[in-house]
Amino acid sequence: MEFRLLGTVSVETLTGPLPLGPAKRRSLLAALLLSANTPVSLGRLTECLWDDEPPSQARGVIQGHVSRLRALLAGADAEAYGVELATLGDAYVLRAPETLLDSQRFEELLMLAREQRGPADAVLMLKEALSLWQGPALSGAFAGPPLRVAAHSLEESRLATVEQLARAYGALGEHHRAAALLTAETAAHPLRESLAAELMLALFRAGRQSEALDRFHRTRRLLADELGIDPGHELADAYALILRGAPGPTGAAPPKSVGASPAATSPGSDATASPAAAPPGSGASPGAGIPSGAAGGGTDAAPTAPPRPPFPAAPPSPAGEPHPVDLLPRAPRGFHGRAAELAALSRSAAGEAPVCLVTGPAGVGKTALALQWAHRNPALFPDGRLFADLRGFSAAGEPALNDVLREFLLALGVSPRRVPESVPAAAALFRSLTARRRLLVVLDNARDSATVRTLLPGGADCVTLVTSRHRLEGLIASDAARPVPLDTLETDDGTALLAGVLGEERVLAEPVAARRLSELCGGLPLALRVTAARLAGRPRWTLAALAGELADERGRLAYLDVDDTGVAAALRLTVQHLPPGAVHQLARLGHHPGGHYDPYAAAALAGTDPVTAREALEQLAAAHLVTETAPGRWVLHDLVRLYARSLDPASAREALIGVLDHCIATALAAADTAEPGGEPCFVLPEDFRRPSAVQDFADRAEAMRWLATEREDLALTALAAREAGLDDRAWRIILLQWPQMVWRVRDSWSPLLELALESARAEKDAYAESRVLTLLGWVLTEEGRTAEAAALLERSPVLAREAGDPLGEATALVNLAVVQAELGDLPTALENCARAVELTRGEGDRHTEMLTLQHLARMHLTAHRPQEALDCARTALDLGPEHEEAARRSLLLAVCGEARLALGDEEDGIRLLDRAAQEAERDGYDEGAVRALEALLRVSARTEFRRRHDEALRRLAEES
Repeated sequence: MEFRLLGTVSVETLTGPLPLGPAKRRSLLAALLLSANTPVSLGRLTECLWDDEPPSQARGVIQGHVSRLRALLAGADAEAYGVELATLGDAYVLRAPETLLDSQRFEELLMLAREQRGPADAVLMLKEALSLWQGPALSGAFAGPPLRVAAHSLEESRLATVEQLARAYGALGEHHRAAALLTAETAAHPLRESLAAELMLALFRAGRQSEALDRFHRTRRLLADELGIDPGHELADAYALILRGAPGPTGAAPPKSVGASPAATSPGSDATASPAAAPPGSGASPGAGIPSGAAGGGTDAAPTAPPRPPFPAAPPSPAGEPHPVDLLPRAPRGFHGRAAELAALSRSAAGEAPVCLVTGPAGVGKTALALQWAHRNPALFPDGRLFADLRGFSAAGEPALNDVLREFLLALGVSPRRVPESVPAAAALFRSLTARRRLLVVLDNARDSATVRTLLPGGADCVTLVTSRHRLEGLIASDAARPVPLDTLETDDGTALLAGVLGEERVLAEPVAARRLSELCGGLPLALRVTAARLAGRPRWTLAALAGELADERGRLAYLDVDDTGVAAALRLTVQHLPPGAVHQLARLGHHPGGHYDPYAAAALAGTDPVTAREALEQLAAAHLVTETAPGRWVLHDLVRLYARSLDPASAREALIGVLDHCIATALAAADTAEPGGEPCFVLPEDFRRPSAVQDFADRAEAMRWLATEREDLALTALAAREAGLDDRAWRIILLQWPQMVWRVRDSWSPLLELALESARAEKDAYAESRVLTLLGWVLTEEGRTAEAAALLERSPVLAREAGDPLGEATALVNLAVVQAELGDLPTALENCARAVELTRGEGDRHTEMLTLQHLARMHLTAHRPQEALDCARTALDLGPEHEEAARRSLLLAVCGEARLALGDEEDGIRLLDRAAQEAERDGYDEGAVRALEALLRVSARTEFRRRHDEALRRLAEES
């Protein structure tokens, strides 16, 4: 099976292309493939399928196309290829191996071309990449605005590749070939100045100077006639060089696409070309970062896989056979040696419920050894392989055990709502689920034995593979863990690692220098990998020359330490040859308190924009300094982080403030998208520095995903702000996560809110303290800590009044009233709710007034005052809730229905409760549906109500 975007959108199978049908179905497929393995929201798909206002039945149309596409894929045995079209809430995701997508293979071939040492090899890769194109990108699909942008980006990447191929031909002296290639493309794109400039230089070097000059004048006239502009610098520079006779026919410098550095390009050689842009959603191939590619075991971070073959090679699994869970990162690139350790792991894995313990110093390759063994033995684990990075030695801190267990349980098929909240309960469920399975569990970077014990599976046929810098003797004593100590590489294995990166010819040409490099790097794969990366990008450097430089560095033996100067020396040699912008970005990344970076966060750290930051991150990835763990998401290895901090220590506070304000701005955008119409939490700090760009969120689902994904980093950032005395940022970053707190109220938010409370009190900010107390009190109420909540919430309205925050006072009074009602003081609760209603009316805030009236109506109902409850609910409904208030409308209608029943009007009560349930069902608010239907079942035995109630309960149980 093969998916094609580079030409007509199609799905090729062994029996021919699938009959995809209308253009909109192809558009749907194209949109999913451009974001392969990433959920695509219904809103985004709607934009792709309609150019103007979508029809009212757009959702149904999309669902129909998805259903038909899913059936087509199933009929083509898609599951056997690892292909799945899944529904995730209000979004769809097409899961497929990247090797099945022609645009992914195109990007992979471009990456391979950039890694070639000579232009002849680059030519082969570039020609293979261009051969994948069978016409204009995304042909046959209805081109909605996002698809037009994607098609344009893909075409730009193709044209940039054509220019790279022409320069590679020029480096081989084949200027006539370059000219022929460029002539055809220039005819199709006469206004593309970079093409015209490359063609002029190719013609001149081929001895066709008059044609080169004629091309310039023709292009100049066309630009003037069509666009009213003069030639840009590329055309003008090429023209000037030809007039001076500078770019001789055989004197072209090696093209940048095959590894030449900017400094190595002679002034008279090819004009500068932009790198091929990755198409949106294509998941451009990540660079192999230092922690990811360490041969012989790499480092303690999860490795990045070697380049994929341009075409799928693995045979599909038998049709209909379920795919086991697999959370393993990709296999390590350039793995060498370690035969004895691999054999020791195999011996250790034999027996009953074995725990294998790989130990050794930082950077010695524990993670890569574990993953290499795991990938070599898939047949031993028919029920799957789990992986967790416990980050025991990371500056970002260890993940919560419940988060790790939650990921494991979800992977094993447990519904999110059934995942226990406590660590002991989650661990017990994990042991129970694994009792009869044959699983591999890889626990990477463990700090202590207690953490590992909690995560051990329960099955006698399960294998647990642990890596740690510590010996974990307690685990050996309590669980008979079988240690596999990992030392540095022998010299021969070290030179084999170098040969795997540089090629055997280059290493065999200088065998003594290669062995010397291995010795100078102390046999540490991380240091060897960095050294090899420097040499791979500079084919003219000799191994002896680099060995001489390394020999002058102090502390070679310190390569074996965690923050050793040997690794720092190798990193310094890498950084010295980076562009200034990339060095600046690396220095600022070291000051990020979290663990992951996207271009927006990187830009905020560096004081640039996301486009510049992304370019710098890609340069750092190419130099093996950062690792792209997912499209647009990078990490630093802990050793690199320590080195990066040393590059510009004076900028630490400035970088921290930049990323704090980025977090505030992005979280504000997320909260506004997730809960539109809500009253803002606060005003911005006086010295707030708005980032150059803030991430947009297409819909509530995307905003909530961002808040969930960034929760840990936001917490670390808030803690860093508190420690740096930037309390005005700390409490804001925490408070802005309120939509996620409301959605998952029992996810242990109280410690984070207590940190916010400390920050608010440190600032002596009554407004902030009141807002935090209100939210913290509500969380404690939901956790069943009613007495604690009451003590906090009694202070909150007073502080809000002191701060002149009437809306904050109203919300605080409502939350306090809920607690008072639970404690049995219903009269006081009613008074506080009524006061809250008055405050919101005085401020003219309809959104908050609806909230207060809803709670007041429910309390009147509890106090057996059905008429007052009915009046409050009707008043709230008359405020005209927006579409986003569907849940509140359902709750208000339910109050009306229950009130009518209490007043003796059974017919109208049943009608209103049925309406409340229907609206809740229509909008996916299953909790509201269950509440309304339960009230109906108390007065009616209709089969329909029972059926709908049971269906709503089932949906709640399955809801993610």
